[in-house]
Order: sequence, then structure tokens, then C-alpha cells
Amino acid sequence: LGGVVFSLGLILVIIAGAELFTGNNLIVMAWAGRKVSTVRLLRNWVIVYAGNFVGSVATAALLFLSGQYGLGGGAVGVKALAIANAKCGLDFVPALFLGVMCNALVCLAVWLSFSARSATDKVMVIVPPIAAFVAAGFEHCVANMYFIPSGIFIKQFAPDEFWIDAGVTRDAYPDLTWGGFASNLLPVTIGNILGGAVLVGVVYWFIYLRPRKKAEA
Repeated sequence: LGGVVFSLGLILVIIAGAELFTGNNLIVMAWAGRKVSTVRLLRNWVIVYAGNFVGSVATAALLFLSGQYGLGGGAVGVKALAIANAKCGLDFVPALFLGVMCNALVCLAVWLSFSARSATDKVMVIVPPIAAFVAAGFEHCVANMYFIPSGIFIKQFAPDEFWIDAGVTRDAYPDLTWGGFASNLLPVTIGNILGGAVLVGVVYWFIYLRPRKKAEA
């Protein structure tokens, strides 16, 4: 399900013209080719990161207000809590490299979409890499901007009836705090930049776009 949801989000980015911080890590290719300045590169990343953050947290709040977490006798909410708590409990180094691997796949999906000629082609090529990163448990900073606040909202604001129906208590999720959110987001964001900008962007720029000396006649 997570792979499907994120694939839909990436479809909006690629086809509908939305902006995704992790996909925009590929702008480093234009920067390496001296078509974009460092200031413009960082400006784009900061603005899009902030926009993704606001949108993700707002979406988590709206979904909490919908009461969706209470479906299935609270099973949906318990799963959301478990996912968010596990993410907050990751140590710095594992979170960093899970982020590296994640955005390498995300940016590969974006790169593959450049070869597509129709909307159907774009959808078909992005699904496998996205499904792979979700199935492998890799970490994506923008996805975590939604998943972790979703868990925090449930932990902090869900009524007593939810906890009774779900058969769990708030104490079962000790790592799920705003501090835990920050401790996850920092290494995952750094890892996403390294995976997308370096392992994909810089590598493909070097292979295909770097200036080459013309062979002497």
C-alpha cells in the first residue's frame, strides 16, 4: 500500500508538475554543468523542502481529523503508530544509509521517466523502483514528514475509546515524539541528498553530460 501511495505522489510530481524535494536533488546535474548557480540550487531545495514539510504535516492532520485511524477497531491507527515509532527509534547511521538507498531509487525512477513518451509509460517505469524502496524499508524524508506526524497526532490526541478498542497504550510508543521526528528527519534528509544528488545525479552527469575534449583530427 505504501508503494502505491508514494507512486501516486510521484506521478503527480512527474506528470502534474508538482515539486518534490528528493526528486529535485537531480538539479545537481544542471549545477554540475554550470547551468544553475549554487544559490539557485540551494534556494530551490530549501523552498521545496519547506513546502513538502507543510503539505505533509497538514495532510497528516487532515487525515487524523477524518478519524481514519480508528478503522478496523483501531488497527489502522496501531499500524501507523508502530511505523512512526520504529522510524523515530532508528540510530543516526542506519537512518542515514537507509536514506541514501531510498533516494537513489526515487531519483532512478525520475530518471527513467525522462525516457517515457506518454503518461502511461511514465506510470509504468516509476512503479518498480518505488515499490522496491518501500518493500526494502528504506527511509524517505518527505514520506516521513507524513508518517511520523500521523503517529504523533494519534498518540497525543486520539480519545480513550481508541486505545481501549486497539488494546494498546500511549506508553507502548516511547520513541514517538517531536524530538524523535527531528532525530529521524536530519539523517534521512542528508542520506536522501547523498543518494539522489551524488549516486544518481552526479554519476549520470559524469557519464552522459560532462564536457569532453574533441578528438584531434
